[in-house]
Amino acid sequence: MMEISTDLGGLEREVMQLVWASGPLTADTVRERLPRRLKESTVRTVLKRLEDKGFVTHSVRGRTYVFAAAESRGEVAARAVRRIIDWMCNGSVEEVLVGMVDSAVLDSAQLQRLAEKIAKAKQRRA
Repeated sequence: MMEISTDLGGLEREVMQLVWASGPLTADTVRERLPRRLKESTVRTVLKRLEDKGFVTHSVRGRTYVFAAAESRGEVAARAVRRIIDWMCNGSVEEVLVGMVDSAVLDSAQLQRLAEKIAKAKQRRA
């Protein structure tokens, strides 16, 4: 697995949301789907930066670059959360989860789903 940065600017985040939601896209398609009108060169520059940071990869169809997410949104989010856990809580996932429960960040349905996922993970590891 390639180590990628989780630091994105606002426009980079907008583009990644499109790529994650829509799958592989050309620069033209990204430009058309963005809520604000940007120059084609700007969109291509953003996609190049995202590729340099490891967020997207490209393939070539004919003479057109097609960009796809290098990793899922969940994988990138998990890595960002891991960085926060390491930085703020000395690596203690438990401290973060207890803090989320104590602060009512998770509702009862979310807590139930989390408990079920934890139980399944424990079974797989046993």
